[in-house]
Amino acid sequence: MTTLTSTKPVDQLSEDEAREELAQLAAEIAHHDELYYRDDAPVISDADYDALRMRNAAIEAQFPHLAREDSPSRRVGVKPSGPFGTVRHAVPMLSLSNAFDDEDVHDFVGRIRRFLRLADDAPLAFTGEPKIDGLSISLRYERGKLVQAATRGDGYEGENVTVNVRTIKDVPEVLRGSDVPAVFEARGEIYMRHQDFAALNAQQAESGGKVFANPRNAAAGSLRQLDATITASRPLRFFCYAWGEVSNGGLPGKTQWDVYEAFKRWGLPTNPLMRLCNSVEEMLAFYHEIGEGRAGLTYDIDGVVYKVNDLALQERLGFVSRAPRWAVAHKFPAQQATTVLRDIEIQVGRTGALTPVARLEPITVGGVVVTNATLHNEDEIARKDIRIGDTVVVQRAGDVIPQIVTVVKEKRLPDAAPYVFPETCPACGSHAVREVNSKTGKVDAVRRCTGGLICPAQAIERLKHFVSRNAFDIEGLGEKQITSFFNDGLVRRAPDIFTLQRRDEDSALTKLKNREGWGPTSVAKLFDAINARRRISLDRFIYALGIRHVGETTARLLARSYGDIDSFLGAMRAIGSDPEGRQFQELDDIEGIGTTVARAIADFFAEDHNWEVIEALLEEIEVQPVERVVTTSPVAGKTIVFTGSLTRLSRDEAKAMAERLGAKAAGSVSAKTDLVVAGPGAGSKLKKAAELGIEVIDEDEWFRRVGEG
Repeated sequence: MTTLTSTKPVDQLSEDEAREELAQLAAEIAHHDELYYRDDAPVISDADYDALRMRNAAIEAQFPHLAREDSPSRRVGVKPSGPFGTVRHAVPMLSLSNAFDDEDVHDFVGRIRRFLRLADDAPLAFTGEPKIDGLSISLRYERGKLVQAATRGDGYEGENVTVNVRTIKDVPEVLRGSDVPAVFEARGEIYMRHQDFAALNAQQAESGGKVFANPRNAAAGSLRQLDATITASRPLRFFCYAWGEVSNGGLPGKTQWDVYEAFKRWGLPTNPLMRLCNSVEEMLAFYHEIGEGRAGLTYDIDGVVYKVNDLALQERLGFVSRAPRWAVAHKFPAQQATTVLRDIEIQVGRTGALTPVARLEPITVGGVVVTNATLHNEDEIARKDIRIGDTVVVQRAGDVIPQIVTVVKEKRLPDAAPYVFPETCPACGSHAVREVNSKTGKVDAVRRCTGGLICPAQAIERLKHFVSRNAFDIEGLGEKQITSFFNDGLVRRAPDIFTLQRRDEDSALTKLKNREGWGPTSVAKLFDAINARRRISLDRFIYALGIRHVGETTARLLARSYGDIDSFLGAMRAIGSDPEGRQFQELDDIEGIGTTVARAIADFFAEDHNWEVIEALLEEIEVQPVERVVTTSPVAGKTIVFTGSLTRLSRDEAKAMAERLGAKAAGSVSAKTDLVVAGPGAGSKLKKAAELGIEVIDEDEWFRRVGEG
């Protein structure tokens, strides 16, 4: 396992915490480098090692002025990521000339034969590969180790994106094999798969973030993040298909295909659809085959690239202007069509986000029948002035996600009115609001339903959240069961879970035990599991409500601030009736809450429907109080590390106890640690504490010290 010094989000670190963690990371990564490269005896997995480096890179990106001389990023010869510096390409990253039809390809091959004075029947092979619609990247390896990554830029200078590229799993940190040149620049394309792009855009829409127009834009935007943790969270991929600078005599073969095979041996990902073609006819057959299967690919392509296979012939052919004579991009035609927008439908997501969807007169785009398209949000509709009844140009963004490119305004109907985005939820009638970011003052792009627990569009997902592990944690009531019960009308709201047994026993209809997939034993177990959760702590109860922006940590903060259910709900009622009053200010002032979260809580408790659900729940369950944070305990304000096997309580319980007493529970020992509580089996943390002169006590002494012995 990794020994990451902290799981605290990088953007929440103080400068002192960042400086301290960078020192620990530098020492730990150097230790693992020594074990891996010198001793061939790694003690952690590649994934865990990558996590350490990513954490270091992310902190340096956030605090570039704190980068150390012995930083892992500096040991491989690159600067930490702040505002991007520039990289001069040793070998220019030039573009390709284009071919747009079969005749252009015949002309391309004819020009090569004439230039080389080859007879029409002389052998001349080409490689063919899909042209990925992504972001070009150059990866510089020295003695097999990745030392620098740069974008294409203007072909001669690109941006230094080394720190961010290191977060991409497809990009190897070290090349395998004994024939890797001393210096080798691997070049290729960073891209995003369709399913990952759709998931990212859905996430962005739900959170009010930027919605990307296509996978290429999403890949480029994700790579050019100043915070490398954002890049790390984005599902970027990489295909390698070319090279730049190579040490003298370093290429592992005499043909393009030979080098592709070397890429595979070295651990560089290549496209499995690459093919060797021995004639123009084979090249064109490959092009049409790829084109026909294009819709079934998981990533965007915009053509096929042909390259002369023989490297000696490539050398002879050379370059013309900014493109090689020995390669060409055979482009696919644009995939757009014109149709009529029949309606705009509002869909409501799990967190209440209202997403507009265009309902279109069916039209074939790129071989696929399109009947709807994304409109992203209300600002996008207004920007493009899209109206119901308009004739619109539709494009399959990334050839997969349909979108409206523009409106054909000369065909607009005289009575077409500007679209008015609803301010109430179409599913439940609750207010739909656009939040204001308290830090930037900007209004979120997404409008959200405030109906919460009673909104049917959100109901199933919210019910799943309600019974999830860190909420009510009801065993045997998972995604499948929740969906089935909801669709059958057995469980529509959270309180229905706790009345299910009573209703089942009183019902004259089909008993649950007689339903498909159920029996007396499984039903009895389910009811036992439900009844076992009729008592729940306040923090779990708050988390289970599914209030926007209220996760486990925030729920715990709220519970410890208010202590019991009556105090909490009393304050929430006051906030609901007076959203700008004293109780709201007290909520906003809680350390770790903030205005955005406070406003989301206020919106939730301003809805009568949510109160109805809560009151019905409280008739079925008992919410247990939590102990408020103690600020006068002997360990208040101190940083505590628990290590080894604790016998009187679990590690999580120990940390919770420390936090309740006003202390901070840390995961690793540092100069800021005040106390180490060690049980049997304590190892490196105990040694570190001794080196730093930090007090170490056992578990019994811990209980005595805090007055609970």
